[in-house]
Amino acid sequence: MELSGKIKAEAYRLGFSACGIARVMPLENDTEKLDKWLNSNYNGEMKYMENHFDMRLNPALLVEGAKSVISLAYNYYSSKKQVEDAPVISKYAYGVDYHVVIRKKLNLLLDFVRHEQEGVEGKGFVDSAPILEKSWAQQSGIGWRGKNGTVIITGKGSFHFLAELILNIELDYDNPATSKCGACVRCIESCPTGAIVEPYVVDARKCIAYLTIELKSKIPDSFKGKFAGRVFGCDICQDVCPWNIRYATENSEPRFAPSQSLLDKTKEDWNILNEEEFRSLFRESAVKRTKFAGLKQNLLFLQNYDQTKLVCEKYKAGSFLKIK
Repeated sequence: MELSGKIKAEAYRLGFSACGIARVMPLENDTEKLDKWLNSNYNGEMKYMENHFDMRLNPALLVEGAKSVISLAYNYYSSKKQVEDAPVISKYAYGVDYHVVIRKKLNLLLDFVRHEQEGVEGKGFVDSAPILEKSWAQQSGIGWRGKNGTVIITGKGSFHFLAELILNIELDYDNPATSKCGACVRCIESCPTGAIVEPYVVDARKCIAYLTIELKSKIPDSFKGKFAGRVFGCDICQDVCPWNIRYATENSEPRFAPSQSLLDKTKEDWNILNEEEFRSLFRESAVKRTKFAGLKQNLLFLQNYDQTKLVCEKYKAGSFLKIK
């Protein structure tokens, strides 16, 4: 119990906004859900989601001798805005690629645990292995799975990156988090493409984030006029969430801050963006993932079709549903 407390204290010192610990066990309740999701082809072109099925459900198959999963969250919220009417980049991609920032902190946390107790073996993961990170986040008590699929942290919201540290030692375990979404359906109502096909189930093939990042083929014409100005990723379902409206706070990580040149880019600037500017602007950003050709395809899609008026405009800060 003493070591568990020390681990959490060090995690917060390193900048993580939440830390919880769960016992390694097969996630039997998620087996049927994952199987149904994959059989519905909701993963689209993300075929890697079909690999290592058993490993996704049991970390003991991923890390030999695994006994504990430490789930961590790192705030990336920014209130800064791009120029009005400019193509919108998701907040998570404003600054330096989160993999780089968080991986270093995970290594530091693992070094700390090894220093505190001999014989500790483990691995850190940040969106880099077949782990059901959202399920472990809920199992470790740091947050619950919202109806839009994101993990919502009580008093902090959902604008957080998730990471895990899997260790071969027993620790003091937290109780699983329970859902506090209640009857709220703002995220479902606000999705321009209807990607949240039912509470807690997202059809990635309809998700703007998937369509602007993961999809390598041509964007289907059925999404004409439905991107709401998004060109890389999408935050709409998070922006309308009462937990974010009330509790999201500015992140304290300087490397996640957007450059002024990004914020100041006008719609016209985006339309004439060339590859050299792309490389300079997104040199350390996750936007590099879509490559210049992919971003230009997304920009062209926005140019060709009028954008829908966002349903979320009716949800203004200070006008939120009663939440627990």
